[in-house]
Amino acid sequence: MQIPGDTWAHRLPGGLKLVAVAVASILLFQVSSFWTLLPCLAAVISLYASLGRQGLAQLKLLRGLSVLLACLLALHWLSGTLLEGFAIILRLIIMILAANFVSVTTRMDDMMAAVQPLFRPLEWLGISSRKPALGVTLVLRFTPYMLQVFSMLQEAYRARTGSSGSWRLLAPFAIQSLRMSDHVAEALKARGGSDGLTR
Repeated sequence: MQIPGDTWAHRLPGGLKLVAVAVASILLFQVSSFWTLLPCLAAVISLYASLGRQGLAQLKLLRGLSVLLACLLALHWLSGTLLEGFAIILRLIIMILAANFVSVTTRMDDMMAAVQPLFRPLEWLGISSRKPALGVTLVLRFTPYMLQVFSMLQEAYRARTGSSGSWRLLAPFAIQSLRMSDHVAEALKARGGSDGLTR
């Protein structure tokens, strides 16, 4: 969820931040060196540190990815490409943290305004560009939140059983996802849908 405040990151235009993340992601796919990716990770973490304690607290979302990252690393270890596995995991972490940084420092309507021009051609067909823009914005906004939800479920499961994770977490995670989608749908309906998301 968005970090309240008026920091330097909040004041940057949403479109500029989204373009920066997109360009950085393209460049990261060209990098395969573990030692090159480490400074990139440090740079992204420093962005969160510049937001203070609330910014650093956002790093907890990586807990929700711990099982997936561990499985990826295990597969590369079994195939004898452990260093390559570390590089892939680092790239994923950097991209996720960068996308989340934009999400937590950008207002919902600002992000939607930045995404909507991508769907302007749909208006030539008589289709509203606001609805797909709203869909993309919601994905960008709530994906990090759902990672945090899964992380909390993991911690609760670990406290009860001592195990780090299980497929049994999928059911409560699905229930939490459905509940959140209902709440978001009700809130959007109360504000008039995609046309109600204005300043």
